[in-house]
Amino acid sequence: MTTRSTELLRVAHARPGVTRADAARLLGVGTGAATEIVSRLAQASLLAEAPAAPSGSRGRPTTLLVPHPAGPLVLAAAITHEGWRIDVVELGGATLTSVGANHARSGWDAVQAAVTAAVSTLLDAYGLRLRAMGVSVPGTVSPDQRLDASTLGWHDVDLTELWPGPVFAAGNDASLAAAAESTRGAAVGATVALHLRIEGGLGGAVVDHDKVLVGARGAGGEFGHMPFGDPGIVCPCGARGCWGTAVDGTAMARMLGRPAPPDPVTYARRVIAGDTEPERAAVRAVAAALGRGIAGLVNGLDADLVTLGGIGVDLLAAMPGEIDDAYRSGLMAVHRAAPPPIRPASLGDDGPIAGAGEEAWSRLLPQLA
Repeated sequence: MTTRSTELLRVAHARPGVTRADAARLLGVGTGAATEIVSRLAQASLLAEAPAAPSGSRGRPTTLLVPHPAGPLVLAAAITHEGWRIDVVELGGATLTSVGANHARSGWDAVQAAVTAAVSTLLDAYGLRLRAMGVSVPGTVSPDQRLDASTLGWHDVDLTELWPGPVFAAGNDASLAAAAESTRGAAVGATVALHLRIEGGLGGAVVDHDKVLVGARGAGGEFGHMPFGDPGIVCPCGARGCWGTAVDGTAMARMLGRPAPPDPVTYARRVIAGDTEPERAAVRAVAAALGRGIAGLVNGLDADLVTLGGIGVDLLAAMPGEIDDAYRSGLMAVHRAAPPPIRPASLGDDGPIAGAGEEAWSRLLPQLA
């Protein structure tokens, strides 16, 4: 195979259902060369062609580039504060199968056992077609793929034990969601996008010209541990006044005089949907804390777009005015005439797993062709 073959596979993945003619144009090659490349990829069971819907015009029928029915697949996994899910993903990003379960904030050994058992079952079902795995996790991931999730008590976890094959990638959930939003979601076309994701705490990422800034040790984007919160509150990370402790379900429980919930995401959504005055007051306070913190990050990063994931989507829908008022009041004057918009992540809760799948494909594609 050739570099052109890899480039064509990337086009087919990024633009599902692209025509052969459009793929040739995007690659800057003639239709004859594109036909030859597609033929080689079809012989290798990597790509196939399907007829496009009739257009009613005369001329040769248009064909679309689609995944080969016996072609390679990847596993995309998302491990969250409350559960785990694994998708089988084909070229182009479509999901063929999905399995998952809640883990009720279990110890890592129990979560790993459940995930690896599911991986083994999927390997039995799909065999050698499964070629890579990408994993999203709620914590920092070091360059050697080790996880530290302070809010869950998971420390120095070797994530490579989840997958028996050589092609593996893992990343922070907010970073992977940010990459997915910039590739297929609400941040497509942004120059500098700030993505924030609230689950059990707050994480985020900056995407600068389509590149996620992950930091020297994989800990970039831990905005939830910036001192935007109450200095009297100790965060599980060991610091005081972390912003994440002011904007998640645990913060709402504290304001309502209740113990920390074992299910911070589900709990937060129940409170946001509640109609009692104490619940509304707690949600307003969290929304204001979120808006103030976003203003600080926009002032420092000069982002041109902000996307919110996790329960950030719910907060934005429930309290748009409170978030916007706090956001605008905290902005520098230079930003106030045209504040960078705050938008809900279009991929929603699927952002991290979509990002995990994209990362797995990015590692695998150069090895296929």
